[in-house]
Amino acid sequence: MKKARLEGYWQMKKNIFIIDDSALMRRVLSDIINSDERFHAAEFAANGLEALYIMKHRAKEFDAVLLDITMPRMNGIEFLAELKKQNIKATVIIVSTIARQDAKETIEALELGAFDFVKKPESFAEVNSNQFSRRLLECLCEAVKATQKTGKVNALEMLAAAGNTREKIRKKKVRASNPNTNKLVAMACSTGGPKALHTVVPALPANLDAAVLIVQHMPAGFTKSLADRLNELSSIRVREAQDGDILEKGTVYIAKGGHQMRLLQREDGAYYLSVSKEAARRGLLPCADIMYESLSELAFDQITCVVLTGMGSDGTAGISKLYKSQNIYVIAQDEETSVVYGMPKVMKETGLVDEVLPLQDISSAIIKNVGVH
Repeated sequence: MKKARLEGYWQMKKNIFIIDDSALMRRVLSDIINSDERFHAAEFAANGLEALYIMKHRAKEFDAVLLDITMPRMNGIEFLAELKKQNIKATVIIVSTIARQDAKETIEALELGAFDFVKKPESFAEVNSNQFSRRLLECLCEAVKATQKTGKVNALEMLAAAGNTREKIRKKKVRASNPNTNKLVAMACSTGGPKALHTVVPALPANLDAAVLIVQHMPAGFTKSLADRLNELSSIRVREAQDGDILEKGTVYIAKGGHQMRLLQREDGAYYLSVSKEAARRGLLPCADIMYESLSELAFDQITCVVLTGMGSDGTAGISKLYKSQNIYVIAQDEETSVVYGMPKVMKETGLVDEVLPLQDISSAIIKNVGVH
């Protein structure tokens, strides 16, 4: 009986495959994983070639894979490319350093289908901190669906805070199709966001009749690589937001990792970005709620708010506040195409969403709503 209970206990655990050329990092990751009763460090590999052999024969045994990028014989990018080429299904989390080259390659890994990434510790002190282990376990939890988050409580809280009612929500929304109107697109995303942005942003035209603000939850050092890559793929201009940038139509501004971004207005009427190094809100830096809140007193004819895939509820409080003072049009990604159906789900449950769309239809909806010039 005791043996049966023990076997059942282990069957409940999620098996994790660790791929890293550093024996120390494999040990660190293993210790963190095994410290949580939901997970088990089930297998190890020191390079992509060794890992690929294991995945060819045993991929179904693993609930998630932790993958280093810089490794001998076959690196993480090459490994992901081979998984895709050979149609081997895996939920892969990149564990990357902050180095510029790794940041660029991390973006490439997300393009190739990696679920998310966790910044590798830069010191022994950080290795031993709870911050790294908490972030890693949180990411694993989302990746393997070890826990289920309904988001319903948060949605109700946000609804109450905004003072919304179904009758109030039914007020007429005016699409700002007139080319003389002043429009803005403001987008929020988290887990799965980089890959989603690779679908939405390149489909936007260079002459979009609005500027686009994006908050993607990412640490410092990665958003520049994301912006540069999207700029390469897009006809619309994409850049990492810088403090003092004057807002221009046909330009996408991605909030700088490790900073908060707000849109402000000068006395002459021009809009400019404030990008500041400050405290995180609810652990988020950048935080979409802060961006949305900054728009509440500005003179836009319409603001198109877009909420894409991501864990948590960031964006909902800010959009709910924005609803009180601005003409907004809200688009949320649907559950089927979301990597993590958290942020768009919570937003949908407020009743403020005008359209729930699959990822591939969102860019068309943005263009339809704001037009071109």
